[in-house]
Amino acid sequence: DGLFVDPTADLGVVNPLIFGTNYGPWVSLRPETLPLAYDGGLTIIRYPGGEWGDANKLQSYQIDQLVDLSRKMGAEPYIHVRFRDSTPAEAAETVRYANVEKGYGIKYWSIGNEPSLYEGRGLAWDAETFSRTWRDFADAMRAVDPSIVLIGPEIHQWAGRDNVDPKDSAGRDWLRTFLQVNGDAVDVVSIHRYPFPNNAERTPAAADDLRADAQQWTQIVRSLRDVIRAETGRDLPVAITEMNSHWSQAVSGEATPDSHLSAIWLGDVLGRLVMEKVDIMTQFLLVSGSESGFGLLERYGPRPAYFTYQMYKHFGDQLHFAATDDPLVTVYAAGREDGALTVLLINLKDEEVTKPLR
Repeated sequence: DGLFVDPTADLGVVNPLIFGTNYGPWVSLRPETLPLAYDGGLTIIRYPGGEWGDANKLQSYQIDQLVDLSRKMGAEPYIHVRFRDSTPAEAAETVRYANVEKGYGIKYWSIGNEPSLYEGRGLAWDAETFSRTWRDFADAMRAVDPSIVLIGPEIHQWAGRDNVDPKDSAGRDWLRTFLQVNGDAVDVVSIHRYPFPNNAERTPAAADDLRADAQQWTQIVRSLRDVIRAETGRDLPVAITEMNSHWSQAVSGEATPDSHLSAIWLGDVLGRLVMEKVDIMTQFLLVSGSESGFGLLERYGPRPAYFTYQMYKHFGDQLHFAATDDPLVTVYAAGREDGALTVLLINLKDEEVTKPLR
């Protein structure tokens, strides 16, 4: 019974790019929040983040700003190029500017944002057509810089359950179709997931619902790997490039993204993703105003979830075995370069809990 840690059981390296976020020209950091961003412990920035990147042409000065911010934060820049109303040549030009003309060496790239929503917005991109055109973009971008790492397909609300995972108008599974066409071309397989709201009324999650959700992420990652193996015959790195507790503009609730409970939920989800060896995770969003709870930062200061990443800054990079007898009280352990054993304890319950740590 209780919590158990075995520092002699080495489970491999903690993937550093699991502690990322999204950012873009449609939000901004102020003098009050810039130092917090620099010190946030965030390791990769997906840019321009969300639908903005498909609705707008990324300008060269915006790429410069991303690289400047990334360097000051100690983070990898990661660009998703425009797909809608764009061309392979335009995507290739973005790579050329960043990595040839400017020599930025941006490694991580993706194409479009949540293409599984295109048809529902009246656009003629089903899973098959998108996947084949994605390959044209990928070929053009790699012709400019063969060293880039391509992430995709960035589909929305993937949960690893056939009855709810995104399908196109012909009933084709978006992820499986993409992998059938591009399993030999994509470097990292990516999904998005926001578990709430999950009802027609779009009401925010109740506290108990959010607590129960944390456990789902372990199986989601395992299901993602199963689908990749089934469709490509091999293992590929995996990424979750947008996630938060809510996809809506939920704010100021007991379990909305700006809540204390959501910060604890995020800590447990991160621990589970670390254990499942997810390669990249970029939380949505670095900063947002009072109109939504997405941001780790609000206009003038930190929200509770910011401190989740502050704690993981001190987490080791060598993962050790840890186990619990209670799904709402979890433990994660890792060794640090200085020889310290770091142990992260997470209590999703309302009340204090006392448990033996062995």
